[in-house]
Amino acid sequence: MKIALGTDHAGFQLKEKVKELLGSLGHEVKDFGTFSEESVDYPLFIRPAAEAVARGECDRAIVFGGSGNGEAMAANKVRGIRCALCWNEEVARLSRQHNDANVLSLGQRVIPQEIALAVVRIWLTTNFEGGRHAKRIAELEP
Repeated sequence: MKIALGTDHAGFQLKEKVKELLGSLGHEVKDFGTFSEESVDYPLFIRPAAEAVARGECDRAIVFGGSGNGEAMAANKVRGIRCALCWNEEVARLSRQHNDANVLSLGQRVIPQEIALAVVRIWLTTNFEGGRHAKRIAELEP
Protein backbone atom coordinates (compact mmCIF):
# COMPACT_ATOMS: atom_id res chain seq x y z
CA MET A 1 0.00 0.00 0.00
CA LYS A 2 1.01 3.61 -0.48
CA ILE A 3 0.40 5.47 2.77
CA ALA A 4 0.44 9.23 3.31
CA LEU A 5 1.68 10.59 6.62
CA GLY A 6 1.03 14.00 8.14
CA THR A 7 1.75 15.43 11.56
CA ASP A 8 2.28 18.51 13.62
CA HIS A 9 5.16 18.96 16.04
CA ALA A 10 3.33 17.12 18.85
CA GLY A 11 3.08 13.90 16.82
CA PHE A 12 6.47 14.05 15.11
CA GLN A 13 8.21 11.35 17.16
CA LEU A 14 5.36 8.87 16.72
CA LYS A 15 5.19 9.59 12.98
CA GLU A 16 8.87 8.69 12.68
CA LYS A 17 8.34 5.38 14.52
CA VAL A 18 5.30 4.52 12.38
CA LYS A 19 7.26 5.41 9.24
CA GLU A 20 9.91 2.86 10.26
CA LEU A 21 7.23 0.22 10.87
CA LEU A 22 5.56 0.87 7.51
CA GLY A 23 8.88 0.53 5.70
CA SER A 24 9.64 -2.74 7.48
CA LEU A 25 6.23 -4.05 6.39
CA GLY A 26 6.95 -3.18 2.76
CA HIS A 27 4.59 -0.22 2.41
CA GLU A 28 5.45 2.87 0.37
CA VAL A 29 5.29 6.09 2.40
CA LYS A 30 4.64 9.65 1.27
CA ASP A 31 5.56 11.94 4.16
CA PHE A 32 3.85 15.34 4.07
CA GLY A 33 5.68 16.51 7.22
CA THR A 34 6.30 18.19 9.50
CA PHE A 35 9.92 17.18 9.78
CA SER A 36 10.85 18.36 13.28
CA GLU A 37 9.42 19.16 16.70
CA GLU A 38 9.34 22.88 15.93
CA SER A 39 5.84 24.27 16.55
CA VAL A 40 3.60 24.31 13.44
CA ASP A 41 -0.10 24.53 12.58
CA TYR A 42 -1.38 20.98 12.03
CA PRO A 43 -3.81 21.66 9.13
CA LEU A 44 -0.85 22.59 6.91
CA PHE A 45 0.34 18.98 7.08
CA ILE A 46 -2.84 17.01 7.72
CA ARG A 47 -4.92 18.32 4.84
CA PRO A 48 -2.36 17.45 2.11
CA ALA A 49 -2.09 13.88 3.45
CA ALA A 50 -5.88 13.51 3.43
CA GLU A 51 -6.16 15.07 -0.03
CA ALA A 52 -3.63 12.55 -1.39
CA VAL A 53 -6.01 9.78 -0.33
CA ALA A 54 -9.07 11.59 -1.68
CA ARG A 55 -7.35 12.03 -5.07
CA GLY A 56 -6.31 8.37 -5.16
CA GLU A 57 -2.58 9.11 -5.02
CA CYS A 58 -2.30 7.17 -1.76
CA ASP A 59 -4.35 4.21 -0.56
CA ARG A 60 -4.63 5.43 3.03
CA ALA A 61 -3.17 8.00 5.41
CA ILE A 62 -2.10 8.15 9.01
CA VAL A 63 -2.09 11.51 10.78
CA PHE A 64 -0.59 12.40 14.14
CA GLY A 65 -0.84 15.08 16.79
CA GLY A 66 -0.80 15.51 20.53
CA SER A 67 -4.28 14.07 21.05
CA GLY A 68 -5.18 13.27 17.43
CA ASN A 69 -8.51 15.10 17.76
CA GLY A 70 -7.71 18.19 15.73
CA GLU A 71 -6.00 16.09 13.11
CA ALA A 72 -9.06 13.86 12.71
CA MET A 73 -11.29 16.92 12.40
CA ALA A 74 -9.04 18.49 9.76
CA ALA A 75 -8.79 15.27 7.75
CA ASN A 76 -12.56 14.73 7.87
CA LYS A 77 -13.15 18.10 6.21
CA VAL A 78 -11.77 16.60 2.98
CA ARG A 79 -14.50 15.08 0.81
CA GLY A 80 -14.21 11.30 0.63
CA ILE A 81 -12.19 10.98 3.82
CA ARG A 82 -13.30 8.84 6.72
CA CYS A 83 -10.76 9.51 9.45
CA ALA A 84 -10.96 7.54 12.67
CA LEU A 85 -9.29 8.57 15.91
CA CYS A 86 -8.11 5.29 17.42
CA TRP A 87 -6.64 4.59 20.84
CA ASN A 88 -6.64 0.80 21.00
CA GLU A 89 -6.67 -2.24 18.72
CA GLU A 90 -10.41 -2.88 19.00
CA VAL A 91 -11.32 0.66 17.96
CA ALA A 92 -8.89 0.39 15.03
CA ARG A 93 -10.38 -2.94 13.93
CA LEU A 94 -13.94 -1.60 14.11
CA SER A 95 -13.00 1.59 12.25
CA ARG A 96 -11.98 -0.55 9.29
CA GLN A 97 -14.58 -3.34 9.53
CA HIS A 98 -17.63 -1.15 10.06
CA ASN A 99 -16.63 2.33 8.87
CA ASP A 100 -14.12 1.69 6.07
CA ALA A 101 -11.83 4.34 7.59
CA ASN A 102 -9.24 5.44 5.05
CA VAL A 103 -7.36 7.73 7.42
CA LEU A 104 -6.15 6.86 10.93
CA SER A 105 -5.48 9.53 13.55
CA LEU A 106 -3.19 8.89 16.52
CA GLY A 107 -2.32 11.09 19.52
CA GLN A 108 1.30 10.83 20.62
CA ARG A 109 0.54 12.31 24.05
CA VAL A 110 -2.34 9.96 24.86
CA ILE A 111 -1.34 6.52 23.58
CA PRO A 112 1.80 4.53 24.44
CA GLN A 113 4.06 3.91 21.46
CA GLU A 114 3.72 0.10 21.66
CA ILE A 115 -0.06 0.34 21.53
CA ALA A 116 0.08 2.89 18.70
CA LEU A 117 2.21 0.53 16.60
CA ALA A 118 -0.19 -2.35 17.33
CA VAL A 119 -3.10 -0.10 16.30
CA VAL A 120 -1.38 0.66 13.00
CA ARG A 121 -0.80 -3.03 12.30
CA ILE A 122 -4.45 -3.92 12.98
CA TRP A 123 -5.75 -0.94 11.00
CA LEU A 124 -3.65 -1.87 7.96
CA THR A 125 -4.68 -5.52 7.93
CA THR A 126 -8.40 -5.30 8.72
CA ASN A 127 -10.79 -5.35 5.77
CA PHE A 128 -14.07 -3.51 5.43
CA GLU A 129 -17.03 -5.87 5.81
CA GLY A 130 -19.29 -3.88 3.48
CA GLY A 131 -22.93 -4.94 3.47
CA ARG A 132 -25.35 -2.56 5.12
CA HIS A 133 -22.46 -0.39 6.33
CA ALA A 134 -21.36 0.37 2.77
CA LYS A 135 -24.78 1.71 1.85
CA ARG A 136 -24.96 3.89 4.95
CA ILE A 137 -21.46 5.29 4.40
CA ALA A 138 -22.30 6.11 0.78
CA GLU A 139 -25.39 7.97 1.96
CA LEU A 140 -23.21 10.23 4.12
CA GLU A 141 -21.06 11.44 1.23
CA PRO A 142 -21.89 15.05 0.29
